Amino acid sequence: MSFTHLDDAGHARMVDVTDKQPTVRSATARGFVRCSVEVVAALRDGTTPKGDVIAVARIAGIQAAKRTPELLPLAHVIGVHGAVVDLAIEDDGVAVEATVRTADRTGVEMEALTAVAVAGLAIVDMVKGLDKATSIENVRIIAKTGGKSGDWHRPDED
Repeated sequence: MSFTHLDDAGHARMVDVTDKQPTVRSATARGFVRCSVEVVAALRDGTTPKGDVIAVARIAGIQAAKRTPELLPLAHVIGVHGAVVDLAIEDDGVAVEATVRTADRTGVEMEALTAVAVAGLAIVDMVKGLDKATSIENVRIIAKTGGKSGDWHRPDED
């Protein structure tokens, strides 16, 4: 078995995608921020002490998608041509979903995952004064399109 991110000596390397043709690609990731009923009530009422948690989390997620290569050493610098971060307040926390699109040589799965994770971190940061037990759960890719491997959808997602 060969590993794409290791050279013949076993050292980490960035995969060379120079010869690949740019194609339209997208990836969607989901996660969940589990919060206390008090935090959920404050989110719904707009009474969190630090302001509009959902707006801050959305912008943090979009910004994170664009900055993924700064965080992940082997990620390629690619054009993030679209990033949507949706957040929904539920009875036990906040559902986070991000879809990232590009027309480039490699996929945007890591950008979508990073967007969800950082949006979740922004929520935790904004509500930690109300609930130190707030946690981020189940961050995962649910779908991707384009590229050599084609389309994929997580079978256990709707």
